[in-house]
Amino acid sequence: MVDRIGPAVVRLDVAGPQGRGGSGSGVIVSPDGLIVTNHHVVTASPRLKVTTADGMRLNARVVGIDPDTDLALARVEESLALPAATLGDSRKLRRGQLVIAIGNPLGFESTVTAGVVSALGRSLRASSGRLVDDLIQTDAALNPGNSGGPLVASHGEVVGINTAIIQGAQGICFAIAANTVKHVIGELVRHGRVRRAWIGIAAAQTALPARLRHLAGVAQDSAVMVASVEPGSPAAEAGIAGGDVVLAIDGRPVTGADELVRSLTGEQIGRTIAVEILRDGARRIVSLVPNERPRRAAA
Repeated sequence: MVDRIGPAVVRLDVAGPQGRGGSGSGVIVSPDGLIVTNHHVVTASPRLKVTTADGMRLNARVVGIDPDTDLALARVEESLALPAATLGDSRKLRRGQLVIAIGNPLGFESTVTAGVVSALGRSLRASSGRLVDDLIQTDAALNPGNSGGPLVASHGEVVGINTAIIQGAQGICFAIAANTVKHVIGELVRHGRVRRAWIGIAAAQTALPARLRHLAGVAQDSAVMVASVEPGSPAAEAGIAGGDVVLAIDGRPVTGADELVRSLTGEQIGRTIAVEILRDGARRIVSLVPNERPRRAAA
């Protein structure tokens, strides 16, 4: 795992105001020098100093940020081929699965720590105030400087980007799921920002018991449960309520929070979409028109 992913992990040094700055980690995800890291790592400056695992010093510029998921994308300015890591499918993760974190904690470069996936589908608030869903909780030790580095599964693919620790807690660490990362990268590369549709719900992944699936005729084993609905939102106007389970959007199954986020794309703003929900054991379809997501709003 370390031999495969380690060469793609870099140290990022950021110059802040009055020359004060900080450092963090990043992972190269394409040979032409695209680097994924945390938004809070690069927020102080659009330009970065990159140190590769073999000691090469390079320059990079930030090409896009998404504070809502605490992700940022940078590109190396030098023209050369670099080792790149593969982003895996975070939906295949299971609790108890072995993972390792690679980064530069406290300035100690290329440090590796190991742990297990403690929980899936966790939520934390990003710096923008938005609730970031579908986070991976792990007990792999993380410290300041680990931010932006990869969380790697036992099959040798990056399954998350390490983002936070809970201050005062012992061994509770979080990473942004790789499926969310892939979606954000695609938006930043194509548009330079992430436009999202908004229907006005707060939701979390939920398992669908076999008995309920059988009675409702549902094939998927997980979906998204609505925790709350914003008054006056498209979801509220369509009659969606807390406790409803979102099964699909425009016919595409929604099995987790990351899929809900990906389903609400900028192309859907102002267009009627069909939302399939499960309520009291019965399936029904409601139509609504998403708005552009306001700053500091949930899905």
